Amino acid sequence: MLSIIIIKKSIIFLSTFKKRIFCAFLCAGTVLYMQCTGFSAETEPVVQSQPPTAGTNAPFEYQLENRSDPFVPFITEKAATSSVDMNEIVENNEPLTGMQLFEPGQLTLVALLKKGKEDVAMVEDFTGKGYVLEEGTKIGRRGVVKNIVPNAVIIEETAVTRAGKELITKVVMTLKKEGEE
Repeated sequence: MLSIIIIKKSIIFLSTFKKRIFCAFLCAGTVLYMQCTGFSAETEPVVQSQPPTAGTNAPFEYQLENRSDPFVPFITEKAATSSVDMNEIVENNEPLTGMQLFEPGQLTLVALLKKGKEDVAMVEDFTGKGYVLEEGTKIGRRGVVKNIVPNAVIIEETAVTRAGKELITKVVMTLKKEGEE
């Protein structure tokens, strides 16, 4: 057991000894390299100058006047807010489905029905295909069927501006009698 401890200590000593030898060779090699290349602490660092422009032998000089400050941001708060119209309507980019694919002006009201206590309206598109509208049905990008009255369907379109102001527009689809355009 004692011999194993002695062997382990000698291995540790040997590896430490090898590390010190390697470090000494590395330092000596660095010193020799510096002497061969002529490097010393007293020498001045070599400054590379800019190549002169065509036709002149003057050294390069930086011209400060008529140049913008490189640390000033390109976009200022004033420039970003002055070109935005706060009354512009903001479109939401949600996908349109069902009756949202049709604007109220693209549809023609053809019938008004009663389904139990609920009023139902029938509309058709320009190809003659029919659709059923009930109260609360979304129609167009911003419209919702608010009310179905005996002779018309009232649609309320709500648009939101950049300032957060809601613009509400009412669209009335009236039932036309036979022969009316």
